Order: sequence, then C-alpha cells, then structure tokens
Amino acid sequence: MAISAFIVPVPSAEPLVGDLRRRFDATTQLGVPAHITVLVPFMDARQITPAVLERAQHALSRVAAFSFSLGTVARFPTTAYVAPKPSEPFVRMTQALVKAFPDFPPYGGAHEEVIPHLTVADGDAFKAAAAAAELQGRLDASGAVKADCTSVVLIENSTGRWEKLHVFHLARAAGVG
Repeated sequence: MAISAFIVPVPSAEPLVGDLRRRFDATTQLGVPAHITVLVPFMDARQITPAVLERAQHALSRVAAFSFSLGTVARFPTTAYVAPKPSEPFVRMTQALVKAFPDFPPYGGAHEEVIPHLTVADGDAFKAAAAAAELQGRLDASGAVKADCTSVVLIENSTGRWEKLHVFHLARAAGVG
C-alpha cells in the first residue's frame, strides 16, 4: 500500500545533518529530505481527492506560520534527533489533522505523546549514539539552525520513493517568511 505523510521540510538543516542522515537514516535514500513529521502514516495516495486536500488545508489553517530553531540533540532508544523549539505549533498541526482525519493517528497510534523531531539516525541504538555525539559537536560549534515553517508538504511513496504530492501554505504571521 502506498502511504502518505505530512512533513515540514527543513532545508536550512541540510548542511548540519545531511551527511549524517545519509549515513544513518535510510529514508534519505528514498527521497525524504530533512524534515519534521507532522503526521504519518496518512491515507493511501490513491484515496487523496481534492476534498481530502481541502479538508487538510482547513485543518492546517488553524496554525499560522512560525519561526523555530533546531539546537537540542535528543534520543529515542534507536533514534537520534534534533528537537525543534518551540515544538507546540508542530503538535497543534498534528492535533488539527488528527481531528480532521481521526482514522489516522500519529505513528499509527504506537505512541501516546507527539514529540516533534528531525530524525538524524534511525534503527540502531549504537549508530544513533554515534550520530548524536557527532551532531552535538556540530551544534556546539555552529549554534542552532534557524528556520521558518510557512508550509506543510504532503508526500507519498507509491513509486517506492517519497515524492511531493501537495503543499499546504500556512497563514502568514508578522515577521515570518
């Protein structure tokens, strides 16, 4: 089945995390950019109609564009990631989409709490620890990555690679974008 996902691409993070992601996160080989996931899994791409896109846009319109930074390295057991600050707008977008599409809970309902994050390494605790240590050194040297969230992208993997399906623009906020 070809699933889809809502993400916030973070191109400004690529210089910091790109090579680490290529080494430690298999999704990069499938076309997934540095990003913060808003909702995965979402429906089969073949079921996404203009009405679905309209409902998603309406849900996402509840959150205005915002600025955030990536400066804190954190871990799940087999994952290293950078946490966005603030994280609340990402959580609000997830909650709005889940309210609009209750059949699609975040991560298939596997986790009770939504923890926004930009994955750098995934799948192996040892590799995640190595990536986290290297990433922390880089952040100590360069400082946090600054970014703006002005849109959410719906991606899908019907071809075996993740491709952009639709872009949802957020309402403009003063000083953002």
